[in-house]
Amino acid sequence: MYERLRVDRSTTVDRVVDALRAALFSGDLEPGTPLREQPLAEALGVARSTVREAMTMLVTEGLAVREPNKGVSVAILHPAAVADICRARFVLESAGIRAWFDADEPARERVRAAMRTFAATAKEGADPEAMTETHLAIHRSLVALTGSERLTATADSITGEARLALARVDALRQDAKQQVASHRKLVRLLEKGELDECVEELRRHLAGAEESLLEAIATPPS
Repeated sequence: MYERLRVDRSTTVDRVVDALRAALFSGDLEPGTPLREQPLAEALGVARSTVREAMTMLVTEGLAVREPNKGVSVAILHPAAVADICRARFVLESAGIRAWFDADEPARERVRAAMRTFAATAKEGADPEAMTETHLAIHRSLVALTGSERLTATADSITGEARLALARVDALRQDAKQQVASHRKLVRLLEKGELDECVEELRRHLAGAEESLLEAIATPPS
C-alpha cells in the first residue's frame, strides 16, 4: 500500500525553501522583490513545480505574498505589523520568563548557552546574519522555558516575519557590545530570580527593537 510514496521531491522542496529563506533573511532578496519561477528554477537547478511549491510554503509562513495577476513577491514588513510582532513577542517571551522556576534545568541551561554563543559571535565580529541568528536564539530559548512546543513554534513563525528586516537592523545599528550587554542583563535578572524586573527589562528591550525595526524598514537598501 506504500509503493507510491516518495520523499526525494519533498526533500528538494525543503532545500529550495531553505535557500530562499536564507536569501530573504540575509537581505539578498529585498522586500517587494518578485519571485519568478523560471529564473529561480534555472538558478537552483530544479523544476518549476518545485519552486512553485517552495513559494507556496513561503507565502504560508508570511515571508512572501501572492497577488492575483502579479504573482509572488517577498513580503513587505509594514509598521503596523512591526508593532503587532513586538506585542506578540512580549506575550510569549514574558510567559517564558515567568516560567523560569518551573522550567527544567536543561531549558534554563539553553538560555545560558544561547547567551554565551551570542556574546562569542559578537566578539568575533560576525556578519549581520550570524548576529541575527544567535540573537534570536536567546529569545527563542526564553519562550522555550514554558515547556510548550506550540508556543515555541508560534514564536518561530512570528519571528520569521521580523527577520525580513532584522539583518538590516544589525547592519544599521553596529552596536554589538550594547546588544550583548542588554541581553546579559535579561539573563542576569533571570538568574537572580527577579522575574518582575526581568519582564520590565524585556518590555524596554522590545520597545527598542520595535524602534530599530521601524528605522530599518524606512531606510532604503544601499
